[in-house]
Amino acid sequence: MFSPEGPTLRELAVQALSSVERGYDLLAPKFDHTPFRTPDVVLDAVAGVLRGTGPYGAGLDLCCGTGAGVGVLAEVCRERVTGVDFSSGMLTVARERTRPAGPPVSWVRADARALPFTSAFDLVVSFGAFGHFLPRELPGLFTQVRSALRPGGSFAFPVLAPPRPGSPGYWTLLGFDTAMRVRNALWRPPFVMYYRAFRLGDVHRELLRAGFEVELRALPGLGRRPHGSPRARLVVARAAGPVSPAGSSADRR
Repeated sequence: MFSPEGPTLRELAVQALSSVERGYDLLAPKFDHTPFRTPDVVLDAVAGVLRGTGPYGAGLDLCCGTGAGVGVLAEVCRERVTGVDFSSGMLTVARERTRPAGPPVSWVRADARALPFTSAFDLVVSFGAFGHFLPRELPGLFTQVRSALRPGGSFAFPVLAPPRPGSPGYWTLLGFDTAMRVRNALWRPPFVMYYRAFRLGDVHRELLRAGFEVELRALPGLGRRPHGSPRARLVVARAAGPVSPAGSSADRR
């Protein structure tokens, strides 16, 4: 699973016994050499869909990590791009990366549950971060995103289809979540990373409650399941209200 440049088993153990923030600070220098980084094939698939709905004005990568998703925003945003994360270690690595061509990029250290933005963005994206939020935190999280968006702005993130019960992927995720729950029952501070807790039905309901209009778009670049349904979809949640001048319909033609 890990390249030779990735973390050792001992390093992973130390990170897993830390808080989420401290764990990512420690993991940051080697994060891009782990399976936890969003694969390029997923980033490319999301960019392909967003290119068809943009361009946008200002974009925010929520829980940006080392900045892999910023490249997606740089393709579809004209005004500026911002990455936000609560791990200073991840942001340090992000700042050192080669910046993509396109609008200026900035980095902000902040908790996604208390964003320091109001009506500042036309597009917010997030990749692989939602396992770090408990289900009861979703209403507050989505309200924060809604406040950060300009009227008519969009919140987009990919969601993989759940593995078939009894499949190797199913047992892998179940085993991982079980191990994390045991760890958190026995050790403090907790390390929240529950891959099976982010359920599309719950997400859809909470997005509607936060004032979004929600649609699902297939990500064809990621293929289909044996019975024909997409392996992954892009959730596109649009903030109710008119489109702002920076991301107006005239700009998107």
